[in-house]
Amino acid sequence: MSLELHRFSRDAMATTFDVIIAGSPDVDFLYASQAAEAIFTEIQRLEDELSRFRHGSYISQLNQLSAGESLSVSLAAWDCLSLAKTVFEESAGAFDITIGPLMQLWRTEDGTLREPEPERLELARRSIGSRLFELDESDLRVTVLADHMVFDLGAIGKGYALDQAAAILEDWGIPNALLNAGDSTLLALGSPTVEESWSITLADGARSMTLCDRALSGSGFMVKGAHIMNPRTLRPVPIQDQRSYALAPSAALSDALSTAFMIMPPAEARALCDQYAGLVEVLWV
Repeated sequence: MSLELHRFSRDAMATTFDVIIAGSPDVDFLYASQAAEAIFTEIQRLEDELSRFRHGSYISQLNQLSAGESLSVSLAAWDCLSLAKTVFEESAGAFDITIGPLMQLWRTEDGTLREPEPERLELARRSIGSRLFELDESDLRVTVLADHMVFDLGAIGKGYALDQAAAILEDWGIPNALLNAGDSTLLALGSPTVEESWSITLADGARSMTLCDRALSGSGFMVKGAHIMNPRTLRPVPIQDQRSYALAPSAALSDALSTAFMIMPPAEARALCDQYAGLVEVLWV
């Protein structure tokens, strides 16, 4: 038996967030719209805290620190930084939230690629690497170990926002919903029908899959062109038709892993998934 679907959308974090809530006798349109509004309010709050482009955000404040300086951050910022550092370590540096200087060196203002001067690239190398910041959980304190670091949560923040949206739906007693951040990260809760999971169509439009109580994220070049930097080589990843997808228990984790899988050779990505069999998967389309 199908359930009525209530759909809501809001622009935030430079993308469009979609919330699809499966109705029930206890979840009518009005109740669903109030829950969706609570979600969008939370996403806006998270953007204010996590965007490096928001003056006064914790991330923009981190980007002002010099080597040896520290800052106590919010729980949301801490969660993202902690997960990012873990994925950096588990992926052998394939995922790194500190590669901001590379964007400035390799891309012009209109987004075209250019070859940076070797001296400038070497200078940037000194401020790149998630090993260059430390976390102290006792007071949510972040200490930077290099000058001119650029933290950017763009590859993890949208997924984290979906995870927080799921927590809000749980508080509202809504078990069945599909949360979507710009079609790049999706988080499926429950199912839209009594019998089936959510049906998802991948970006190429030719492949579909079902999703239930799991997150799916994709990374590729279809929208932004050569925008993915390889933290290991400090060079842009060559444009390719292949798109990487990551399946994980949380949207923040799938978000980060889909980017890492664009960097990692297939055998290395599969080995990481084998290490956490049953939790994470990789797909290439």
